[in-house]
Amino acid sequence: MAQENINLEKVVTPGQLVTKRFLRNKLAIVGVGILIAMFIFSFLGPLISPYGEYTIFYHTIDGVEFSTENLQGNNPAEIGVTIANKQSPSSLHWFGTDKDGRDIFTRLMYGGRISLTIGFVVVLFQLGLGVTLGGIAGYFGGKIDNLIMRMVDIMYCLPALPIMLIISSLLLAYDVPQDQKIYWLTLVMGIMGWAGVARLVRGQILSLREQEFMVATEATGIHPSRRILKHLVPNVMPQLIVVATMGMGGVILTEAAYSYLGIGVPFPYASWGNMVNVVKDPIILREYIFMWLPPGVFILTTVLGFNFVGDGLRDAFDPKMKR
Repeated sequence: MAQENINLEKVVTPGQLVTKRFLRNKLAIVGVGILIAMFIFSFLGPLISPYGEYTIFYHTIDGVEFSTENLQGNNPAEIGVTIANKQSPSSLHWFGTDKDGRDIFTRLMYGGRISLTIGFVVVLFQLGLGVTLGGIAGYFGGKIDNLIMRMVDIMYCLPALPIMLIISSLLLAYDVPQDQKIYWLTLVMGIMGWAGVARLVRGQILSLREQEFMVATEATGIHPSRRILKHLVPNVMPQLIVVATMGMGGVILTEAAYSYLGIGVPFPYASWGNMVNVVKDPIILREYIFMWLPPGVFILTTVLGFNFVGDGLRDAFDPKMKR
């Protein structure tokens, strides 16, 4: 009796297929490595750093270095004691010290923590607001859709930079504490960026709401909010993941630009953007490259990492991709 050859094919789930495509993308893996390194540097680095974010270093008249955290019996107010500012990279200060005598390498860690945190919070805010309004507009349509889309059009027309300048002036006029300015920066950046997410979600839901599985949910009497959150939004999740990943790089660049212009993260808090701000001084730009080049490189590298991962996710979620 002839035995039948049964070919057992391995079933590959959509998640496994996406993971396989993503892992084949070498640039995406490089991006993941960059982001992991940046997060370890920014969030774990300060825990093992011997210096603090605001530690100022001094030199005695004999050239002995001490700091505000380790005075070694010295007094910063003594005659002959000078601030150890603009010191070149050394074994004590790998990237040198800034114009205020603080360790640049340590401030890069704290600056990365603020820049990355702002990026995550802003993107989550944009996704939350954009998915909510876009889902409502796409599902209900009619006057509600028209109203929300007009709001989106208005948001696209608002100039972000002048608005930030006005808000920065108002915060100064009302003596808002420096630490609260970071929250205002995050809030304004989130509000200014949700429109693109809402338009994307609306377009996807418009194409999904008439399909058979949505007709079935309506026939079974499921509440509209549950239909949107449990059946429509998950189908848009791949696009949202890509948008969020790519958007992180854009938010970090925007925060860096605002901080460079003096309307972002305020002094004395460190962010990569306000660390680059020192190039406004032509002497520092020309003579002290080590003060502004490292934060610029960190911004470039991190944004590249997010873009590589975003491109990899976009290709992995694309069903037409063969590789």
